[in-house]
Amino acid sequence: MVEETLSAYAEAHTTPETEVLHRLNRETHLTKVYPRMLAGLLQGTFLRFISTMIRPARILEIGTFTGYSAINLAAGLSEGGLIHTIEADPEQEEIIRRYLQEAGMTDRVQLHIGQAVDVIPTLDDTWDLVYLDADKPNYLLYYQMIIGRIRPGGFLLADNVLWNGKVLEPKEKMNRDTRGIDDFNKAVQADEQVENVLLPFRDGIMMVRKKAGQTL
Repeated sequence: MVEETLSAYAEAHTTPETEVLHRLNRETHLTKVYPRMLAGLLQGTFLRFISTMIRPARILEIGTFTGYSAINLAAGLSEGGLIHTIEADPEQEEIIRRYLQEAGMTDRVQLHIGQAVDVIPTLDDTWDLVYLDADKPNYLLYYQMIIGRIRPGGFLLADNVLWNGKVLEPKEKMNRDTRGIDDFNKAVQADEQVENVLLPFRDGIMMVRKKAGQTL
């Protein structure tokens, strides 16, 4: 993981947040118990760049938090595109909807409040891009639920796959969250349907590309 001083240098040499994203960032840090769950400038910009390069028609986000990543991802949608984003905590709904409105993204983002295991089966779409940043013990379950609906050549990005370095611990010493991340990482590495790269960026991002020719 990158040290704080280097992260600060990287942020100083990255295009600044929009005014709406800056206010959302600040409000999240002032009012939420775990504000570090927010993607932030570097990761938000990275997500926006990936989305803009792919120009997806359909994005699935598992884990909305306060909406910062959804706004960034939605910025790269193709014309008429849509992102479905799932948030388990109903207390986040007000801030999400408020900032989606302020960002002018209400027509591009469909918010679902509920458990991802319940919501995902109701979404009859093929995904060009998936962003996974939810409860860590269920990472592998979510992957198994969605990999068949990612189009050939489509991408999945999973956050926190280094889990503050805890993935290096012996398996018997890992807690439930760490085991969930490690199981996910190992399953992706062994999956012949995909090719992948683990980026040591912030807390680690697993980038997965479904190989062309794989059927849905």
